[in-house]
Formats: sequence, C-alpha cells, structure tokens
Amino acid sequence: MKISKHRWMPAALLVLLPAALFGQARIVQTNSRDGSVHIINPENGQVTARIDGIPINHGVAIAPDQSRIYLSSEADEALYVVDAATMEIERSVPLTDRPHNISVTPDGSKVYVGIIVQPGAVNVVDTETFEVKEIPHPGGIHNIYVTPDGKNVIAGSIGGRRLTVYDTATDEEVWTWEGNPIRPMAISTNPDGSTDKIFVQISLHHGFVVLDWDTRTEVARITQPDVPEDEREPGPYNNAPAHGLGVSPDQTTVWSTSRMNSHVYVYSLPDLELVASVRTGRDPDWVTFTPDGRYAAVSNAIDNNVSIIDMETYIEFARVPVGESPKRNAVIMLEEE
Repeated sequence: MKISKHRWMPAALLVLLPAALFGQARIVQTNSRDGSVHIINPENGQVTARIDGIPINHGVAIAPDQSRIYLSSEADEALYVVDAATMEIERSVPLTDRPHNISVTPDGSKVYVGIIVQPGAVNVVDTETFEVKEIPHPGGIHNIYVTPDGKNVIAGSIGGRRLTVYDTATDEEVWTWEGNPIRPMAISTNPDGSTDKIFVQISLHHGFVVLDWDTRTEVARITQPDVPEDEREPGPYNNAPAHGLGVSPDQTTVWSTSRMNSHVYVYSLPDLELVASVRTGRDPDWVTFTPDGRYAAVSNAIDNNVSIIDMETYIEFARVPVGESPKRNAVIMLEEE
C-alpha cells in the first residue's frame, strides 16, 4: 500500500482547466462563526466573491440548475436563498427552529433542512412557494442528505442515535438504523444511479461505518490509522474524531477527515483499502469535490482556511483564508468570470 505524503506546490504551477460547457466550478464555503460565505476558485486558490449577512451560516446546498445557493442560518432560524448570478440574497425563509445541514432534491423542488433543537424535526421547504412543512424527528437532526437518485432523504440524529430514511415522494419514514449518534454521511451509487452504500461517521469513532442500502445493515467498519497521544491535535473533537466524508464523483474513492491529526484519508471503492493520506489544516471538518474529479476542498475549522487538493496526485497545493470556523461546503458551476 502506497501512501502519499503532504507536499506543497505553488499555485502558479497549477495547470488551469478549460471552462466546462456548463460553467466553472467554484467552492461555496460557509463560516459557522460569522456572517460571511466565501466563493473560491479551486484552480488557483483565489476567493472570487463573498456573500455577507447570513449570521452563523451552517448548511449549504446548490439548486440543480445552478441558479441559487441555499444556506441555513442558526442565528436567524432561517433558510436563505441567494441568487448565484449576483451573489445577492433573494429572501429569508423562516424555519420552525434552529437549523443545521440542508440538502436539495435533484429536481430542485424541495430543500430538506435538519432542525437540531429538541424535540427535533425535518423542515421541507417548497422552492416555488417557500412554504415549510415540518416532519417531527426525536433527538434533532444534525446532517441530512438527499440520495443522488432523488428517491430518498437520509437524516442523521446525534441525540436520537439513529439514521432515518424518508421517501421524498411522500416524506414518510421508510427505515431506520439505530444505536449510534450519527455524524456526517456520504452516499455511493450503483451504475444505474440507485443508492448502493451509505458511509457514516459516528461519535467517538476515528473512521466510518458502511451500511448496505439493500440489506439495511452494517457491512464494514473502517478505523483510520492510529494517532499516538503525543502526536494528536489538542482538539476539541466534540466527540467526533472523524468529521467530514465524501465519495468522489467517479465513485472510486471515499474521503474521510481526521480531527485527531489534521489529515484526510482516501480509501478505494469498493474494497476500502487505504490509498492515500493528505495533511490538511487543523480540524478538517468537511470535504467536497469538483464534478470533474480534479479537486477536493477540505474546510479547516480551527485554522480558518480551506485546503485545496489535487485528486490525482493527492497533493495539497493551496490553503485559502476564509471566515471564522469554516465547516460545510459545496460546489457550484458558474459562468466564466
């Protein structure tokens, strides 16, 4: 097994990609302790725009047609709608309580919002009327994900110690996986686009669990390399030593961050062999990818920056300063600037 080591590469040496026919990829980076959101060009590590006025922004999701950026605000207990062309706030939609993460359906008709405050709920926001429907969920929802095929939404609860799957057509509960406080998740797909596996980070585990979609059972539990106590970051880990998880666009790798030693670990799919390790900034909290599979962006919550990683070489070539305590991020495709 060959593990890539961290090396620096000047951004000027990076070969720039041609603009995609449908736009250029930009990282949308939230900052959980201020009111700003940064837009980053992953090709050169430059901030190209900034959205202000969304206090304690937590979750982020992109409209499928790339026309809007949706952001949840814990301070305002609202879902903000941002025009992607102008980066101006269109509206603020009141929610039933304090939100965490959000996800949008592939047809763009609904935004699902996890409500973390007890007794807990999922808010379903109609993106045409902006009406809000509440689905009660004991324990509160930390993270929420619509499956790539749009048929289901997966809600994870820390306090409720369970993962709950809903049908997006009816918003009715389909099945649950119980017994563990649920942290970030990622989803892999079959060749036909249907859901294959759910990768789940859970409290107090330095790694992730693999759930099989069809059998609804745990089929593997990956533990990331041990970090000796004298080499560990001081924390805090908030009971989540691994927080940040993603499946690469080509479905060949799963990336999992480590707060314990400021790394992101890359595992092959489907065999789950460790293939790379990349040093990041302190407290890596989230990971996202450009659709072409060229770049990964990892938010570093303590260092207040974002690591940009070449996904082919596993080299971190830039750390981009952003706001205070960056966490959730996403990718939007914008017209050429």
